[in-house]
Amino acid sequence: MQSSAALFVNAVPLPALFISQSERIEAANAAALSLLGTGIEGRHFITALRQPMLIEAIEASLRDGKPRKSEYLTNDGQQDTTYKVSVRYVDMTPEAAVLVCFEDVTAFEQAGQMRRDFVANVSHELRTPLTALIGFIETLKGPARDDDVARQRFLDIMDDESKRMNRLVGDLLSLSRVEAEERVRPTEIMSPGDVIKTTAHSLNALAKESDVILKTDLPDHDVVMGGDRDQIRQVLTNLAENAIKYSGAGSVVTMSLTGPAYEPRLRSQAIRLIVSDTGQGIDVHHIPRLTERFYRVDSHRSREMGGTGLGLAIVKHIVNRHRGRLEVESAKGQGACFTVILPVS
Repeated sequence: MQSSAALFVNAVPLPALFISQSERIEAANAAALSLLGTGIEGRHFITALRQPMLIEAIEASLRDGKPRKSEYLTNDGQQDTTYKVSVRYVDMTPEAAVLVCFEDVTAFEQAGQMRRDFVANVSHELRTPLTALIGFIETLKGPARDDDVARQRFLDIMDDESKRMNRLVGDLLSLSRVEAEERVRPTEIMSPGDVIKTTAHSLNALAKESDVILKTDLPDHDVVMGGDRDQIRQVLTNLAENAIKYSGAGSVVTMSLTGPAYEPRLRSQAIRLIVSDTGQGIDVHHIPRLTERFYRVDSHRSREMGGTGLGLAIVKHIVNRHRGRLEVESAKGQGACFTVILPVS
């Protein structure tokens, strides 16, 4: 028959321990045994926990009967995990004890770290052009006041830097809108082939300027799907712009449409929007991180090209909104192929 302490901790929906005044673990529920290991019951709690701040909190609560809070840090084999630990004094017969409960707050910690990283990245991205603008303004007000050649050169650079900030703010607003709509599935009926044609037409000038051949490969039959036309165009624009800018002069960029056909990964009929190039390609180790905010394969070159580091993050969220998949295939020196798989309904 289970003791009252065992019945008590088994009723708690979190990992929980019952520690007596003798400082031994009187009872632990199944979740606690999974977290801390089997065979901890009956042992001194220090041998099971081994983290000074938590040990101090338990010892203090046993002494004065006051509640305490602490943290317990561990690793589940894949990532670091953080538990918020509550220590509560329980006056039971024949002796008092403390109830120790572990709440997994890893997701909250990760979200907080993501917010901090995002603010730091945005601040860094804005600081560079702002610093340049401030420096040039000071120069134009002082040493270069009467130097027409220098003034024109500085104004051209200031124009580039201000446009860079404007692109960054625009991409941040786009990312915010896409994230806000991510759980709302689009209902508009659209033609992805028409979107490819429109996108290619709008990028022809950039392709010629970059000495890149831009081609389209579309099926003979008309294809329709449920989707947000503007967002699908943004996906194609971001992917094709990247391909044109970074594949290098003399390369070929192709925008293709295939399907609809059954896609096992989506378990439905789907189309494929493919943007491929014959450029220098991407090292394999970069591919898993391409859709992270502000991640760049070549930071210096990306900034020179006017990139904000947010384009593929926007693509990822739009694809998620459409319940699709993004696949990237590339190898150094062998070009790159970005495939967006989207259900037709």
